[in-house]
Amino acid sequence: MARIVVIDSSPLIGLAIVNGLVWLPKLFDKVFLPESVKQEVLPGKAAPGELVIAQALAAEWIKVWPEPIKAQLEIDLDPGETDCINIGLSNLDKVLLFMDERAGRAVAKEKGLRVIGTAAIIGLAKKQGLISSAHAVFEVLHRSDFRISAAVINQVLVSVNEPMGA
Repeated sequence: MARIVVIDSSPLIGLAIVNGLVWLPKLFDKVFLPESVKQEVLPGKAAPGELVIAQALAAEWIKVWPEPIKAQLEIDLDPGETDCINIGLSNLDKVLLFMDERAGRAVAKEKGLRVIGTAAIIGLAKKQGLISSAHAVFEVLHRSDFRISAAVINQVLVSVNEPMGA
């Protein structure tokens, strides 16, 4: 797996909803978020997951990217996605991006970056024995109105031997 993980706001929020931020230090050496992502998820407005995200930052399960982010391309994405991709482009062989939004994922992949989303992280947590049921975690996300396509969920459930309807 990559040595440096950079997380965008959607996976950060999704993992916060399911209390999955505690999995990150068990799955990855270093997890970073750009300052722009921190500003998106910690506006001080008691948004869903905000307290858990603040605790994860305080516990240093995730850290703010410590270096200036060099703008390597101008793309029409939100600032967090743009910063995540620019960090990846500055560290091409070392970075794994956690990103859910289709447009951001498409740009990242086009530029040769490795990208996974919230569903894949849940699958990794199941494979590493950090959770007993990926299906139960997806149910919590679904009840919170966090959106992941049924096809992606089913693909992850099959990969962890929890096919839909089982």
